[in-house]
Amino acid sequence: MLEGLRGEQSIAELCRREGINTNLYYRWSKEFLEAGKKRLAGDATREATSDEVKQLRSEAAALKEALAEQLMENRLLKKSVIGDGEDDL
Repeated sequence: MLEGLRGEQSIAELCRREGINTNLYYRWSKEFLEAGKKRLAGDATREATSDEVKQLRSEAAALKEALAEQLMENRLLKKSVIGDGEDDL
């Protein structure tokens, strides 16, 4: 596609060589250029599917729960160490 966009080779030759229809090439190049324009304009959002979003939310919830458990365990261990040290005095 880039060869065609740069003008290094004719679109017809490029499509013939790659075995694709010229209409498909033009559709791909239009999508490519539009995505580039959006990216340059700062629109970096990605269209995620609802399944991807659900999976990521589920993973985030599981990670938050694991972190909370580790924090609680850490606090309990700190309290037990501090408590044990005071009893020896």
